[in-house]
Amino acid sequence: MKQGIHPEYNEIKVHCACGHEFTTRSTRKEDLHVEICSECHPFFTGKQKLVDTAGRVDRFNKRYGKKQPEAQQTETAAGQ
Repeated sequence: MKQGIHPEYNEIKVHCACGHEFTTRSTRKEDLHVEICSECHPFFTGKQKLVDTAGRVDRFNKRYGKKQPEAQQTETAAGQ
């Protein structure tokens, strides 16, 4: 490696708005403040909700979802 051409790789602290802090390494010299991290992001916490806009999920399931065999469809229709 050539000397003097690479930036310094410092250890910094990352502070999230939720209060979580962790250390990492970066070429940045000062600490980093972020709004969302893996501790509070809905995708990583498992609290993500599927937002159904104008019934698109139901419409998809109606069109392409699992189809019932013909015999079961007629029985359920006759039972109603």
